Amino acid sequence: MTEKPAQEPQQQRGLNTATLDLPGWTHVYSGKVRDLYEPADAAIVEQVGQDCVLVVASDRISAYDHVLASEIPDKGRILTQLSLWWFDQLDVEHHVLASTVEGGVPAAVEGRAMICKKLEMFPVECIARGYLTGTGLLEYKASGTVCDIPLPEGLVDGSRLERPLFTPSAKAEVGHHDENITYDAVVGMVGDDIAGRLSELTLKIYTTAEKIARERGIILADTKVEFGYDAVSGAIVLGDEVLTPDSSRFWDAATYRPGQAQPSFDKQYVRDWLTSAESGWDKGSGTPPPALPEDVVARTRSRYVEAYEKLTGRTFA
Repeated sequence: MTEKPAQEPQQQRGLNTATLDLPGWTHVYSGKVRDLYEPADAAIVEQVGQDCVLVVASDRISAYDHVLASEIPDKGRILTQLSLWWFDQLDVEHHVLASTVEGGVPAAVEGRAMICKKLEMFPVECIARGYLTGTGLLEYKASGTVCDIPLPEGLVDGSRLERPLFTPSAKAEVGHHDENITYDAVVGMVGDDIAGRLSELTLKIYTTAEKIARERGIILADTKVEFGYDAVSGAIVLGDEVLTPDSSRFWDAATYRPGQAQPSFDKQYVRDWLTSAESGWDKGSGTPPPALPEDVVARTRSRYVEAYEKLTGRTFA
């Protein structure tokens, strides 16, 4: 790996945090990027409560439904710090209870971890699209719709939509691909009232964030958020991460040109290299992807840092 500070502490390097022994916490689950821990010590429970989880963002990176062996240094810290910044910008109830050692986060993962409310997560990926691209573009080319929502003729890759759309998908297990679904399918999964509230909150988050990002020279093309039910308060609460390069498509407003693929602030360098002749990997082969070259790792890290700094106005250190 490259671009590590010489004095960087062990816990901030590219690491698989699922293997960490965090005193007072028990590891219970690992996703593509994040690992969840529950309090397992009376002193921890007394400080943070029983109905919470420790969410630790690792430096793992996924592409084409594979978690890669290579990691991106500082990625977990960037995702966590950017999410925390966005939670402060949004007028939406969220799941974060603490993010510092003083608040109960273990020192070994400070900066990349949050103590959060334990929620019953809804089985829906809530996606808002303000621009036509990605899987939405593929469906539009085939049927003129996105999640069965009719769109005007003549749109191209990168076209701005007349209004943001709620285009949900069904959650998939690690190693499988999320499937776009209709609003009626969401109603069938969670009921009419909750489906309406999920759509309303998702579009509220997108509208607020799109304006903030645009003021900083970044276009928010689309974003994915997740919500859960707080059994204590009865509220629908924003969970997981929010408005990061892993969950959102950010474009540079200065280079935005409809009718072509837009460079994005995310892991595009990784995707491009994996599908290049240089990698020698066939994504349809079923074999794991190869390790990433150091220059791809370095450029990907730089892109994540750039997104963080342009959006927040802060220097990442």
